[in-house]
Amino acid sequence: MKRVLITGASSGIGLQLAKDYANDGWHVVACGRNVEQLNLWSKGSDAVTILSFDVTNEIETKEVLGNIESPCDLIILNAGTCEYIDNGHIDVALFKRVFDINVFGLLNCIQALQDTFSAQTHLALMGSTAAYLGLPRAEAYGASKAAVAYLAKTLTIDLEPKGVTVSLVSPGFVKTPLTDKNDFPMPMLVTPKEASLAIRQGLEKKKTEVHFPKKFTFFLKLIASLPMALQLAVIRKITRKAQ
Repeated sequence: MKRVLITGASSGIGLQLAKDYANDGWHVVACGRNVEQLNLWSKGSDAVTILSFDVTNEIETKEVLGNIESPCDLIILNAGTCEYIDNGHIDVALFKRVFDINVFGLLNCIQALQDTFSAQTHLALMGSTAAYLGLPRAEAYGASKAAVAYLAKTLTIDLEPKGVTVSLVSPGFVKTPLTDKNDFPMPMLVTPKEASLAIRQGLEKKKTEVHFPKKFTFFLKLIASLPMALQLAVIRKITRKAQ
């Protein structure tokens, strides 16, 4: 039985992925802080192992993930958060909160698991289409996901000699408890089920980047290919219309 480890599995995309992989016959190592939610859907199944720890705590993460009984074929580091700033007013504490989960939490997991990596390991890092462009109020979130995107590229090269596959997952807007807090229009919003399907199909093909919904992501990639001045002009126009 193939094994998949998923962080942030107690809600949103992570929870849907955990359910779907379990239904597909995988053994799921579901990691999250909401144990009650994890127990609710797993219902004591022998095909699900529940782990609870704080990814921002390096020592705790290493202790928990370092004691996993068997290596996982697929590791999806999905745990993340989002906070926005207003009017370009920098709040360092806010940046630290976002980076602690989105970047350093992810790194804590990789550090704890890297000794188990082999030619059978597939590592998937949760990025975001927010990393493609400079977007209003997204300084902290976008910068953290840009860091994840760069990390995925470099790990792809550095882990290649070991045969490890690395994929970057770049979703557009997905309806989750995190995006429910957004107070702005979210074009081409998809459901967690749609997101899970796109991710699982992309990872099955071992794509370097899994991005969706395609119409939205290709549009953003097109804008990102423009010179910086044109990128900013387009983003200003689009965001003003959305207000």
